[in-house]
Amino acid sequence: MKYNFDEIIDRRGTESYKWDHTKDFFGRDDLLPMWVADMDFKSPPVVIEAILRRAEHGIFGYTAKSESFYQAFIDWTGKRHGWEVKKEWIIASPGVVPAIAIAIQAFTNPGDKIVVQTPVYYPFFNVVKNNRRELIINELIYNNGHYTMNYEDLIEKIDSKTKMLILCSPHNPVGRVWSKAELKRLGEICLEKGIIVVSDEIHSDIVYSESKHIPFASISEESANNSITCMAASKTFNIAGLETSLTIIPNTELRGKFKKILLKGLSLTLGNIFGTIATETAYRLGEDWLEELLDYLEKNRDFAIEYIRNNIPSVKAIKPEGTFLLWLDFRGLGLSDLELQKLILNEAGVALNHGTVFGKGGEGFQRLNFACPRAILEKGLKKIERAVKGLKDD
Repeated sequence: MKYNFDEIIDRRGTESYKWDHTKDFFGRDDLLPMWVADMDFKSPPVVIEAILRRAEHGIFGYTAKSESFYQAFIDWTGKRHGWEVKKEWIIASPGVVPAIAIAIQAFTNPGDKIVVQTPVYYPFFNVVKNNRRELIINELIYNNGHYTMNYEDLIEKIDSKTKMLILCSPHNPVGRVWSKAELKRLGEICLEKGIIVVSDEIHSDIVYSESKHIPFASISEESANNSITCMAASKTFNIAGLETSLTIIPNTELRGKFKKILLKGLSLTLGNIFGTIATETAYRLGEDWLEELLDYLEKNRDFAIEYIRNNIPSVKAIKPEGTFLLWLDFRGLGLSDLELQKLILNEAGVALNHGTVFGKGGEGFQRLNFACPRAILEKGLKKIERAVKGLKDD
């Protein structure tokens, strides 16, 4: 391999949320962190070099995005996802969650209802509630290690105040890569009921060999005109700290409302110089790095699942089709959620995301980030194994 993903890089002392702030969230700073969804790998060398070249210039004044910035994304999305995006559809924004917040402000009013499909990426809850909208839970169906959408429950919960659905695609934390048929059915319901779909596709490039990501807006012209798609290079190339994302809105009217909030209401006009440089460079020159990364991550995924199956059979690992996140079912241990949290933190000494933070359906689960050198992954799994086996010894 050209790139060394086995290299262990010390991230402590960089104010890394994942490594330096475990005490803030878990009350201890001696945990092995496998929680925050960023990777313990260096970004592609071409990205690092591009940032260094720009830094050497020494002047970091107000900087606009070039035509080549947008074209790099258009080329990438066409090649990787078969979706032809027009330049005028694209709006740069300072992150996917901020873009969702802007969409909520642009397309709904206080008191309106917004649907999320739990267990799901927990910032969705706050971004809805903090904007004084009502959260509606459409829980996914879990059956024999596989998650599907509950269309019947969704239809039942929609009323005249329901204005938006936030889709997580690929889904975090359960790892589903939704099929075209699943997205088509969801799109039909939302069109029939007059509900706008905001599709968080930040993990769209982290999809494994047996699956293919389909942008929600690509399933039909009607769904394209009824949706807002949020994408970024941040998860793909480990540049989340540069806070640069792209919001794609084919519908002219919706795009105008979104831009009014972004540019006039919030005055977010230019963005981060280094985020712009990194994003364009990654999309133009980072594909070979990504291909090696995906191979490494898929092997990490399979290693973790096999290790758990052989050594911790009372825990069930849900095989992700996308993302670098492993959704672990600890319900076979017969523990309460508080007991499970204490087991993982105090006995295993590992920082995972507790399933309850992902909402209804997360009880008894934990989320593990396997985007790390395999030696760290194995160390974390062994710590969990010892803790679980310690229950039996007691």
